[in-house]
Amino acid sequence: MTKLQRVKGVAVGLIMLILGTSMALIGADAAFLIMGLLALTLNIKGIKMLIYYFNMARHMVGGDQILVRGLILFDLGTFTATLTQFPQLYIMGYLLTVHAFSGIIDVMRALEAKHFDSPSWKLNLSTGVINIIIGLSCVVFINSMSTAVYIYSAGIIYSAIIRIVTSFRKTAVVYITPS
Repeated sequence: MTKLQRVKGVAVGLIMLILGTSMALIGADAAFLIMGLLALTLNIKGIKMLIYYFNMARHMVGGDQILVRGLILFDLGTFTATLTQFPQLYIMGYLLTVHAFSGIIDVMRALEAKHFDSPSWKLNLSTGVINIIIGLSCVVFINSMSTAVYIYSAGIIYSAIIRIVTSFRKTAVVYITPS
């Protein structure tokens, strides 16, 4: 990780930290802000993937998957922007899906890293367990708007802290020497 990438990671983490705490302080009124943020994030990610496809991935093996993922993310972002009724149900569904899926993936990565004696398996395992707990809390409190905002804010704050921590971690570089 270069110094510029580290600075960018810390800056994005601090912005996420400020955004998460401000949404937690606003409370249940932040539901439409969350829906807008979700729509904006999904649209930007979809557009980035489409740009990547048209610039590079169309020449790669399996590059069509980038096109399909970009189109799905862009469509999902546009659909999310149109949702105005019952936003807490959609927010909770989104949070449940994202946190449960990412938690399961993180736990699987941690188990694989532990198998290879990697020192980062503990951080991956804790991230996965916390994501699964957040996903389960979405199921328990599915009808509460203020709880949806607090869960979303806690997820953003936790992601910001993990992003800042990973920005300061030392990265291993593999050197291959010619024989």
